[in-house]
Amino acid sequence: MVQLVERKVRSRAQQIYEDRGQSEGKDLQDWFQAESEILEKSILAPLYRRLKSGGDAKPHVAAEISAQDASCPETA
Repeated sequence: MVQLVERKVRSRAQQIYEDRGQSEGKDLQDWFQAESEILEKSILAPLYRRLKSGGDAKPHVAAEISAQDASCPETA
């Protein structure tokens, strides 16, 4: 689940970088902006944050939410 969100964030950060004219030195800014945008639209945001901070989300809950995210067009 974390990899799914990170893949979306990475893709959006790349898009931000390209839209900015591919100027170097703002990779963290691009990443945080992309992460903010992706999580703003995702029902997975609370679970993602908990998993990234080392929280113990139950695997079956993550699988269930991941399945919901896959079927939700706004987060795909």
